[in-house]
Amino acid sequence: MVKKSAQADSKTEQTTNPISRLAQYIEDSRGELRKVTWPTLKETRKATFAVLGFVAVMAIVLGLVDLGLSAIIKSILS
Repeated sequence: MVKKSAQADSKTEQTTNPISRLAQYIEDSRGELRKVTWPTLKETRKATFAVLGFVAVMAIVLGLVDLGLSAIIKSILS
């Protein structure tokens, strides 16, 4: 029979304790967030306008497709 070391036992107890697991998760998350390269305000604005432009174009395209399909269905049903 293989016995666990005292260090392994304390590590197991630490990972089963929900409070210490939460604290470790928060600590790890903060460490990862420090590594992130955040975009500049200029880059953020540029990306935001690109997304808004794409959404506007897609709304127009889908609206036109909807109008076309509606006209086709109305002509078939009447």
